[in-house]
Formats: sequence, structure tokens, C-alpha cells
Amino acid sequence: MRTRKLFFLIVVVSIGLFASSCTRHAEARKEGCKIKVGIVFDIGGKNDRSFNAAAWEGVKRAEKDLDMCLYDVEPGNPTSIEPAMRAFAEKNFDLIIGVGFAQGPIMQKVALDYPNNKFAIVDGVIFEEDGKTPVKNVASLVFREHEGSYLVGMIAASKSKTGVLGFLGGMDIPLIHRFNKGYEEGAKSINPDIKIVTNYVGVTDGAWNNPGKGKELSLAQIEKGADVIFTAAGNSGLGAFDAVEQYGKNAQGEANKFVIGVDSNQNGVKPGFVLTSMVKEVDNAVYDVVKEVLENRFQGGFHTFGLDKDGVSFALDDNNRSLIPADVIAKAEEAKKKIVSGEIKVTDAMAN
Repeated sequence: MRTRKLFFLIVVVSIGLFASSCTRHAEARKEGCKIKVGIVFDIGGKNDRSFNAAAWEGVKRAEKDLDMCLYDVEPGNPTSIEPAMRAFAEKNFDLIIGVGFAQGPIMQKVALDYPNNKFAIVDGVIFEEDGKTPVKNVASLVFREHEGSYLVGMIAASKSKTGVLGFLGGMDIPLIHRFNKGYEEGAKSINPDIKIVTNYVGVTDGAWNNPGKGKELSLAQIEKGADVIFTAAGNSGLGAFDAVEQYGKNAQGEANKFVIGVDSNQNGVKPGFVLTSMVKEVDNAVYDVVKEVLENRFQGGFHTFGLDKDGVSFALDDNNRSLIPADVIAKAEEAKKKIVSGEIKVTDAMAN
């Protein structure tokens, strides 16, 4: 009984905190909107200019376009994630979104406890307790990151003058190995002898939010010859941006070292130093699942986004267009077609 009272107190306090985090626009519409959506970010926070930021963009666009009220929580530490989800579920929110694979075990517990609520998780797959059957009330939004990583690997190898590339991963897990392997295969399709220097920031959730460590590792990669670094490290990846900037530009005004952004289009973070970004259309995936709930079309299980659905891509805009020769872009576009058709098969490190 004491445990139940304690849990109820946590829920009540949590709901009060969450309500205070709503946007004024959402508060004004709270009584009249058709659905209520809550999103729980990972510890990198919604302003990481990468993964969380993309999810935030999606729900904010949905809030603007659709008849919904938006509530968000930035947990700050992993222990705050489950109370946040449960508080939204207790308030009968129409959709509860979790950002990041690390929330998978937590969402599994909460979703099974609240089978009448709808959930969505970005980069996670939620199964029943048998470990095989997808949970019916959870939409798993997953991406074929290895396909997009192959394309930026091609671009990196084409740009490299040293024949050495860097890969900076956040947490040392199979999901990030998927980025790394695709990047390596794409690079080697251009230069079979190219070398990839790989480092991971850590093995805990803190690996996503340590830009200082990200910079330290990136500088070490540059010392080993890397002149293009692909980062798949959340907020920690911003350290790689600082590292390449530190090496400045040559007499022609072009950067001496480059970084490749991830998840969101990060070309504008440090213009001229960002060769491209491997974009995951997380914003579109999140927007679509909100719309599906609003239109009573929600389906649990896998929602997969690859090159075939433009779920992943490389970013080309005014910030980087002059950095990538037209023939390199043409080769990448041709490879995209071959990946979609199955002629090129990119290894999925999570499947091995």
C-alpha cells in the first residue's frame, strides 16, 4: 500500500511539472484540442541539433498543422524517463512518444501496463514478453541508417586527401555499428584501401551528451590522419564540429578538415566545415504517426524508413553545395538507385 501511495505521489508531482512545460499555445488549446500528445526526449535534450531536435521539429510541426496539444519532457537523467511516460499514460494521452532506443525496455513495461494507450518509439522496437511479437499499441519507427551512411561514406572518401577517415560513435551499441559499417562500405566502394579510425564516446547513456569527450576523440583521429569525420553521437558529436573548426581553412578558403553531421541537417552548424549530413527523416516519421492517431489510422509494429521512402538521405544545400563536386553527387545518386533496387546490398550490422 505504501508503494502505491508513493507511486501516486510521483505521478501527481510529475503531471504538475509536465503541465508547466507545455507551450503557451498548447495550454491555450488544452481544453479544445482533439488529441493530446506527450513526447519524452532522451538525456541529450530537444536542443541537441541532431536526433532529439529532429523529433522535436516533427511534433512542433504537427502541433501547428493538426488539432493537437503538445506536452514535452526532458528527463535530464535515465531514471526520470519511466515516471514521465507513466504520468502521460495516467492522464490518458492519445499518443506517447519516446525518443531513442534506450527507452525501449522502459516503454515495453509502460505500454504493456497501459494497453489502451498508444505509444511510438523512435529507433526502438518493442516486443511482447516473448521477445518476438511486436506490441500492438506501440509503433516502432526505425530507419535503415546503413543505407544513408553508405552514401556519405562515398562522399567522404571522394573528398579525403589523406586516405584516412574518422567515425565518432556515441554509445558503443549495434545501432551505431550500423552507421559505422555502412559508412565503411560506402567509402571502400570509392577507395578500397581507405582506413577508418573509429572511436565511441562511451558505453552508458552519458555517451550521447559529452561534447568535450567527442572533441577529444575527434582531435585524436585527426592526429592519426583523418580529414573527414562522420559523427553518430548525438550531442557529443558537436565536439567533432569544434575539432575540425580548430584546424581552420587553407589559402583557398576551404576547410582543412571536415565533419559529417547526422540525423538532422547539420550543414549550417559550422558552415564550410560540414561536408554533408546523413539525415534521418525523424521529423516526418513523428509527424506521420501523430496524424495517424488523429485520423484513427494508428497501427502498432514496424514502421521502416530507408532510401526507398526517402527516410534517410544526404543533405545538400547552400552551405555545402560548393564542397562536393557534381560527379561525386552523381555517383552517390546512382548508388542510391542501386541500393533501392537491391543491386547494391549494404551490410546491416544489427542483423549480424
